[in-house]
Amino acid sequence: MTTTLSALGFALIPLAAGFIGALIAVVRPPGPKLTSAVQHFAAGVVFAAAAGEILPDILEQGGIVPTLIGGLAGIVAMLALARLEDLAEGPVGLLATVGIDLLIDGLVLGIAFAAGSTAGILLAAALTLEVLFLSVSTAIGLAARVRSAARVVVMTAGVVLLLPLGVLMAAPVEYASEPVKTGLFAFGLVALLYLVTEELLVEAHEQVEDTPWITALFFLGFLVLLVLQEAVG
Repeated sequence: MTTTLSALGFALIPLAAGFIGALIAVVRPPGPKLTSAVQHFAAGVVFAAAAGEILPDILEQGGIVPTLIGGLAGIVAMLALARLEDLAEGPVGLLATVGIDLLIDGLVLGIAFAAGSTAGILLAAALTLEVLFLSVSTAIGLAARVRSAARVVVMTAGVVLLLPLGVLMAAPVEYASEPVKTGLFAFGLVALLYLVTEELLVEAHEQVEDTPWITALFFLGFLVLLVLQEAVG
């Protein structure tokens, strides 16, 4: 229960970022260069969290079968999410896909805290950037269909609440057996890699053509998290 409470506490940070992102979208949306830059940086941070925190736990605990099952489950879930995004139409479809995305983010955050407080804290920092710009893009998409700015903010902030719900769904992981934890860590690893390769970087490339300094921000984000990992031990 202590792990879940810690995860919920840190989930408040990306939750607040989601609300701020919604406000930014209706007041002054960021330009494509800034959006692409931050998405590259966030992708590097998330990738470092996956490679530096989640992957070592999988390798340390071992178990080919649970790793394979969890990884395959992650692949199926991410492909289903991608298909849902293709089919989504209108405000309800947009909110549904974003909500499922955030629910999975929360689930992975809870799994990361089960792997260790350091992993959870670093992933919470990475997800804060992701949720910030996810809420910005969601609010912009809603604004094209919903006239009231207040409703746009409320709807966007409301769907971000699914992130802490995902954390609560991961609560039993703390008491799971080692093979089950390994499988869930594999699921979380696949989800994070999907977030980097198929969401953050894809959306960043759609914003504006890459420049050397924007590309460099991916590696800077990776290095920043590595330094933080070393600093916190």
